[in-house]
Amino acid sequence: MNERDTMQAVVLNGHGGVEVLELRTVPKPQPGAGEITVRISTAGINRADLLQRMGQYPVPAGWPEDILGMECAGVVDALGTGVDRWKIGDRVMGILGGGGYAQYVNTDASCVVPIPECIGLKEAGAIPEVFMTAFDAIVLQMGLVNRETLLVHAVGSGVGTAALQIGKVLGVKTIGTSRSPHKLDKANAYGLDHAVLADDSWPEVVLDATDGRGVDVILDLVGGPYLSGNQKVIALKGRHVVVGVPGGLSGTIDLRAMMGKRVTLRGTVLRARSLQEKVELTESFEKDILPFFGGGAILPVVEKIFSPDEVADAHNMMACNENFGKLLIDWE
Repeated sequence: MNERDTMQAVVLNGHGGVEVLELRTVPKPQPGAGEITVRISTAGINRADLLQRMGQYPVPAGWPEDILGMECAGVVDALGTGVDRWKIGDRVMGILGGGGYAQYVNTDASCVVPIPECIGLKEAGAIPEVFMTAFDAIVLQMGLVNRETLLVHAVGSGVGTAALQIGKVLGVKTIGTSRSPHKLDKANAYGLDHAVLADDSWPEVVLDATDGRGVDVILDLVGGPYLSGNQKVIALKGRHVVVGVPGGLSGTIDLRAMMGKRVTLRGTVLRARSLQEKVELTESFEKDILPFFGGGAILPVVEKIFSPDEVADAHNMMACNENFGKLLIDWE
């Protein structure tokens, strides 16, 4: 096989621990109709990658089953038939169903957006998955608006730091929890209004921060252990959206209290959605959020950039919850 037809990729050799991650030479993808091939600069690492590595997260149809990676930033390398928006050399970033842990990936041409000129190609890899997830959850689904109060659990995570910044440009009061005091300190630098240590007393602290009223929207990136506390702090007609459950899958809910407050409780995922849903989200994100990057009001948050042969270290770092913001793989 010609060298131009191959690429480097981190491939899963089965399911299990980080030992199944292998850097290999594999065939380079070719774009189909309506697709582009992106030469990847950086790819983001997400907690779902760890679950997929362990065989606990199914891959959407049509995406590589043995190459992880749900987002990337890079340069358009090739165009499939019918693609007229992009040209070779354009800087783009977007969400993927998989395949980001590689030098090249194919994706639908409608699922990427241009990288603002003021954002570096490498740091752009920290944007697509977390900012689209946060925007979709708190704005498109939960209807967060100016002057409301947003509570973000795990505010130091990738989605957490994205939601915090989106909340600030919307003009809402932001409250964030974390088990790590140093992550709360870092979140303060991004405009967090109230930093709350996630110990047993966090619900009381949140209620104090809202003068007893509670919060309008909860972005839950932890899951089961916080469910009872969330019921205490949510305001009348509040909205609670669950995006991640690393802390646990289940908890107890007081249905009578939920009914009395007329609470909306919703769970959401992004990866498993249809192509049309992802296109619609990409278009909304480009229109409503991307301009804030160009103006510097919102910034990608990068903890560390790893080389492809350090992906196991990156997975271990994420598993230990050591990162504030994003971990990236550098393919250049």
